[in-house]
Amino acid sequence: MRRLFWLAMGVTIGVLVMRKLSKAAQLLTPQGMAGGIAGGLSDLAEALRDFGADVRDAMSEREAELRSGTGLDGSDGPGGITP
Repeated sequence: MRRLFWLAMGVTIGVLVMRKLSKAAQLLTPQGMAGGIAGGLSDLAEALRDFGADVRDAMSEREAELRSGTGLDGSDGPGGITP
């Protein structure tokens, strides 16, 4: 009974190690590396798009604040001219 247990344990560990090694070997092939680089570049592009959108939103918000503060939005602000 003990031998059967250790045999099953050895086979299971052997299979798991072989699966890990074959997956690691696949990542080191040119196709695996290209897939990793492509995934990284798409993540970078998405992050840059998000950053650009955040900058545009903040820029619009600040422009509205400046227009309101200078009276360029049509209201009677500090620099506004009353008709």
